[in-house]
Amino acid sequence: MKKKIKLIAKILMIPIIIFIAGHVALYTYCAITPKLEINKSQGYYFYDINNDLVSQTNDDWVSLKDISPNLIKATIDTEDKYFYKHLGFDYLRIIKAIGTNIINQNKSEGASTITQQYARNLFLSFEKTWKRKIDEAILASELEVHYTKDEILEGYLNTINYGGVYGIEAASKYYFGKSAKDLTLAEASMLAGIPQSPSNYSPVKNYNLAKERQKIVLFMMKNNGTITDKEYNDVLNTDLTIIGKIENTDLKSINYFRDAVLNELKSLKEIPKSTIETGGLKIYTTLDKEAQEDLEKAVYSYINDETKVQTAGIMMNPNTGGVMALIGGNDYNLSQFNRAINAKRQVGSTMKPLLYYTALESGFTCSSSFSSERTTFTFSAGKTYSPKNYNDNYAEGPISMAAAISYSDNIYAVKTHLFLGEDMLVNTSKRLGITSNLNAIPSLALGTEEISLIEMTASYSAFANSGYKVIPHFIKKVEDSNGNILYENKEEKEAILNSSLTYILSEMLTYTYNKNFIDYNYPTLISLLPNITHKYAIKSGTTDTDLLIIGYNKEAVLGIWNGYDDNTVIESKDYSYHKNIWIDTMESYFKNHEATWYDIPNNVVGVLVNPITGVVASENDPKKEMFFYLKGTEPSLDAGYKDLDAVFKEENIITDDNDNNTNTDNDNENNESNE
Repeated sequence: MKKKIKLIAKILMIPIIIFIAGHVALYTYCAITPKLEINKSQGYYFYDINNDLVSQTNDDWVSLKDISPNLIKATIDTEDKYFYKHLGFDYLRIIKAIGTNIINQNKSEGASTITQQYARNLFLSFEKTWKRKIDEAILASELEVHYTKDEILEGYLNTINYGGVYGIEAASKYYFGKSAKDLTLAEASMLAGIPQSPSNYSPVKNYNLAKERQKIVLFMMKNNGTITDKEYNDVLNTDLTIIGKIENTDLKSINYFRDAVLNELKSLKEIPKSTIETGGLKIYTTLDKEAQEDLEKAVYSYINDETKVQTAGIMMNPNTGGVMALIGGNDYNLSQFNRAINAKRQVGSTMKPLLYYTALESGFTCSSSFSSERTTFTFSAGKTYSPKNYNDNYAEGPISMAAAISYSDNIYAVKTHLFLGEDMLVNTSKRLGITSNLNAIPSLALGTEEISLIEMTASYSAFANSGYKVIPHFIKKVEDSNGNILYENKEEKEAILNSSLTYILSEMLTYTYNKNFIDYNYPTLISLLPNITHKYAIKSGTTDTDLLIIGYNKEAVLGIWNGYDDNTVIESKDYSYHKNIWIDTMESYFKNHEATWYDIPNNVVGVLVNPITGVVASENDPKKEMFFYLKGTEPSLDAGYKDLDAVFKEENIITDDNDNNTNTDNDNENNESNE
């Protein structure tokens, strides 16, 4: 028996010795590494295109002595009650968390100390990988070796996320309109509960849920002997007034832009990671404060606390790719998820300009016609596809490409897509910089694949700048605290499209609000016409779950999205928000900026035609519109229809379809006249 006990003891000694040796090695390594300047970490200064300071991090850094003891005690009791006793890791808590997670068969229980959380907040992402955990352990050890506990706690409280507001001083002012040193126990216990889940426990978003979290904080404080039963009960019965306002801040959504800047900063290979960690950087961004103000004003004139549908918007300089303005959601304090950049959604008919540029490049013209009628497409193995136009509205005859754009005709789009070959649209999309995975399927022409708003906006930039691919970006230049240039974006662009064809396409995209196209149908954006004082190329897109509009002139391209994060079907009352936000933003911006249109290229000619059929207009034709063509491709007065449908009919690909087949990949393009 004694031999067995000795054997077990020897076996147990091996991991203990390895554990001790590992920690000695770790702390020895940390002791000889350079000291991290934590007070400056993440201390960045953000400038707009006019070199004016618009935002900075850690501008409300306060010393530990200037933070209410109530907040300090609440944080330690809640986050890490042995903070002043351990060396960066709470091993008993780790063992307990592992056991709990094994029992529950998940990873819900965490064991990070304040030191570990601070290291993660400063220098690391929140991805759950072994590399991140190892990096976190090393950085936490470095902090413990080089700094006192008070210094670590001070840094943590000055950088933690309190529901979209970073640092305790800024959070105190935001929620309660006072300095951190003046927080009461009730206020402190409310704030101390937020960091565990900033988007959920913000009292601005959900006061009742924040109160439930506060109750847990107070219970832990009472169990640890920090507060009495009376204090516990008194605070629970205290109803707090939440202000939810940042003083001297006139840009409500600047944090979405700032997050995008910081993400780009971390991706720059030209700037060493150690330099980013040290902080104190001056970041000159592409932000146009006027554009941001105009976008915000437009959004919040339609979107309010009662509006449940989410919003994203991005304005870009098409000549450089620089993002001028951005909104990633209705309220950053409620959700930090940036829908303009990170969300991938069905783009609907905003995909069609990419299709029709491909068609122009393949020999189509504004007058190229397909019949607009109920159609079933038949493929191999008997598979069929029956797209529909909105409201089952068809010309019941041939229409021009220009008319198809004006009405957002789905039948015409699918016919064009299949005529060209489904790979063609995929290839054009890639050429324009779209990196999302696209399947070469019939419904791709109707935007059923998922693409981010920033990708789509950047692809339209190539149309807006007459054929150049640009890379969307937020940073123009980065300097260190001494003014040395560490990085400068050259804003290079690559010629990828034919400038004459982009001109023709841009002209066709003005037909979406052209009253000359009012006929058997209405242009999709005709309701915007009374508010339009400048010439724009615009296309909208509507699916059951997503509303988009993207448009441009030579100076700016703007994309707006509305929808629900959980893909809830959009109600009819929400249908006009994105279009009104778009036109209000552009019109407001160009009140103070020159709005220009494109010169007609030398090899392009204009011809007066009937806008619906695309046939050259006669003297007695009641409808006449100027269409543009490459020289040599323009129609003549005696030219008849070129029946492109004949190609499909010869191959038995399409049939007239007068029954009520349902299309599962319907773009559902919504005409303003029917709203």
